[in-house]
Amino acid sequence: MPQASQSARPERQGYVLLAPALIVYLLFAVYPMIDVIRMSFSSWNGLSPEANFVGLANYRAIFTQDPVFWGALRNTIWWTTLAVTLPNLVSFGLALALNQNIPGKSGLRVVFYLPVIIASIAVATIWKWMYDPFFGLFNNLLMQFGLDGWILDWLGDRKVALWSVFVAHLWQSVGFSMVLFLAGLQGVSATLVEAARIDGAGRWGVFRYVTLPALKPTLMVVFVLSLINSLKAFDIVYGMTGGGPAQSTQMLAMWAYTQSMQLGVFGRGAAVSVVLLLITLVIVLPYIRWMFRREEMSR
Repeated sequence: MPQASQSARPERQGYVLLAPALIVYLLFAVYPMIDVIRMSFSSWNGLSPEANFVGLANYRAIFTQDPVFWGALRNTIWWTTLAVTLPNLVSFGLALALNQNIPGKSGLRVVFYLPVIIASIAVATIWKWMYDPFFGLFNNLLMQFGLDGWILDWLGDRKVALWSVFVAHLWQSVGFSMVLFLAGLQGVSATLVEAARIDGAGRWGVFRYVTLPALKPTLMVVFVLSLINSLKAFDIVYGMTGGGPAQSTQMLAMWAYTQSMQLGVFGRGAAVSVVLLLITLVIVLPYIRWMFRREEMSR
């Protein structure tokens, strides 16, 4: 009995230390999520004292009557696909380069990470100015180089607006993944690398059989964070285009906000949020389970 009580004491201490953070998480994350799910089955304009239960009417409305929802879903899928691949490929290349003994690498790390600490709305303002069709940096540079035929209304043309906003997102997000990859690369065992070189492995062999397997936990973290952040893309798109022109850059997260806070249709906005939540869970949870199973099998 004394041994059992001694072993249970650290466990109780752990729960006591965890309790404040758990209470905050339940209060500000779990409860609002449950409340949004509840609201998605209701009709409420944000002012009435009571919300009317309408069942699945909000979901039927966004799937069958909302002309913007499917375009926002398509844009979100494109944005997520690009955001999970291109920025991470660039950041991985930068991490590999800045992990070498090159002069000024500390300063370069700071330069590449600097956009991450700038608020997204400030990034949107900077890039919105650079994309300005009359006074912007890009069109002025094209004029100076005699490339007048390449001048575009970068944020006013439906064909290029989404890609123009994504370039700004790429510029801001590369540094974050780069730091995570750098941390993973610096955790690769130097002994294993040296042993691989002694066995005759070249740079590609060391990368494929030593570096890449050691980076699996980092790759999982980067993938999941990139996926979640891209699915809830809002600030930079809102700051640069507001979903325009003609809803061509509209995203699910921003459409949920527009439905609720601007149109006053909180039930439909909540329904869009729930759809976005389900998409995130369907993609992220199986991937995390698959990665954990692979780690257990490799042990």
